[in-house]
Amino acid sequence: MRTVELLLDEAAESTVREAWRRLADAGLPSQARHRSPTNSPHVTLAACPELTAPIRWELAEVAAGLPLPVRFTGVVRFERPTSVLAWSLEPDAALTGLHRRVWEAVVSDSPPETLSPFHEPGRWSPHVTLGRTRRAGAFAGRRVPELLPVPPLSVSLTTLRSFDTETHNLEILGPRP
Repeated sequence: MRTVELLLDEAAESTVREAWRRLADAGLPSQARHRSPTNSPHVTLAACPELTAPIRWELAEVAAGLPLPVRFTGVVRFERPTSVLAWSLEPDAALTGLHRRVWEAVVSDSPPETLSPFHEPGRWSPHVTLGRTRRAGAFAGRRVPELLPVPPLSVSLTTLRSFDTETHNLEILGPRP
């Protein structure tokens, strides 16, 4: 599976990594424990089996519009099959429009059953994951927001990339950092 992700500007990335560190120091699930060199703060837009030529063409067009200014809106928790703690992003017209273009690109050349319904426009919740675990309710009832640094109000999404979940390779789709 190939993800399509947006990377954050350096200052925002640094603040997210500080949040990861604080969660880990408190003994909570944290992305800081994910030691892969490919692990960096990001916003997942979609995932598909492969990046075909038609998908790549549209993604190059999307990447040409970066950087994109966005705003963090606060802490959010998800209980999917996993417990996720994240900072949510304001789903303004520019971000949701960019997401829709990416979604339409992957839908146009991927079998529908291979796409996550969590990434569908209208269901997608833009966020940057701070911690994730398979333990249900891991973040419930905890005073987690008090542990975290204040998220930056203004953030730029700078780079479009893809991660191959089978080979663990990263590919920068543009623009180059």
